[in-house]
Amino acid sequence: MNSDRLKGQWKQVKGQAREKWGKLTDDELDEINGRREQLAGKIQERYGIAKDEAERQVSDFEKSCNC
Repeated sequence: MNSDRLKGQWKQVKGQAREKWGKLTDDELDEINGRREQLAGKIQERYGIAKDEAERQVSDFEKSCNC
């Protein structure tokens, strides 16, 4: 799944993102609205991880997302 597709199908994959990153609130996921950079930033902030790690997690999520 690429970034454009992630944004286009956000309503469907939002639940999967919630399962993977349970510390993200529904409001935050609504605010992210499928934007890759915002998702990585919120993951970095909530989980206290490095930017590279957050981006890697988002990349892995995009690859494994079963949409």
